[in-house]
Amino acid sequence: MSTGVRQLSTTEGFLCGGLAACIAVTISNPAEVAKTRLQLQGELVKGGGVKVYNNAFDAMIKTWRNEGIRGMQRGLGVAIPLNGSRLSFYEPFRRTINRVFGWSSTDQIPITSLVAGAASGAVGAIIGNPLFLIKARMQAYSPALPIGTQRHYKNSFDALATIWRTEGIRGYVRGMDAAILRTAMGSSVQLPTYNWTKNQLVGHAILPGDSVWTFLASSSVSGVCVCLVMQPADTALTRMYNQPTTKLPDGRVVGALYKSPIDCLWRTVKTEGVLGWYKGSLAHFLRITPHTIITLTMNDVIRNLYKDLAWGRSYV
Repeated sequence: MSTGVRQLSTTEGFLCGGLAACIAVTISNPAEVAKTRLQLQGELVKGGGVKVYNNAFDAMIKTWRNEGIRGMQRGLGVAIPLNGSRLSFYEPFRRTINRVFGWSSTDQIPITSLVAGAASGAVGAIIGNPLFLIKARMQAYSPALPIGTQRHYKNSFDALATIWRTEGIRGYVRGMDAAILRTAMGSSVQLPTYNWTKNQLVGHAILPGDSVWTFLASSSVSGVCVCLVMQPADTALTRMYNQPTTKLPDGRVVGALYKSPIDCLWRTVKTEGVLGWYKGSLAHFLRITPHTIITLTMNDVIRNLYKDLAWGRSYV
């Protein structure tokens, strides 16, 4: 049964979400570089080892001083095409799940929103794993203050070629289990908490539905929730991606430190304690919160602008 409300097609939603995510990742990438390096600092070393970076701000300052804007934006070229798919898959998944259970596709139902968020995150992680892998390794690389295993790729194409040559096809799927865990956990709360907060603000007449302040407030709540839920899995993902590799007698190239994300979390907590899971938490917050705010705010702004331009005000 038609609700009378015109909705964006999957392609239109994908393009709007992709553009919003591209804007966000350009702004949030320097904090992600700092997060990646802090998560690798003192890896599997009791007591944390020698600290190159004292905190997130120190990491960004030292990166700027030693590597300039190029260092601050390492991995950006890979990050830009990655960030649209998860956001763009969410609405089609949510509407489809709602229809399967006989609910209206426009209803915001917590359980279907959570499932759709996790599913869209998992799909994005599977499709984008080779690029996520390259991004993490590029961000970890520092010619001035090296942390963790260092790999110098000239660009994303050189990275793809090098991984194929040295690790084979398995190299492209390395860490995919950790990526699915991390992204599904983050996505399961990002969009559902955003939509829930937005509905509460509008439903209780606190803010109007088309206000930028509504988008900002909803995005801020979502960003905090994502950071809290995702941090341990995010640390495991960074370490799984960046770990050194070794070649077995049968020719397989495998990770030298961790067998799986659960193994990574277990080894980390045994050596570094629970706080080892939360290395880079401030940098993660500085990355994920503005990224979530800008992505979801710009997604609503761009979608509404597109509807105005393509359909006129008659769509509401």
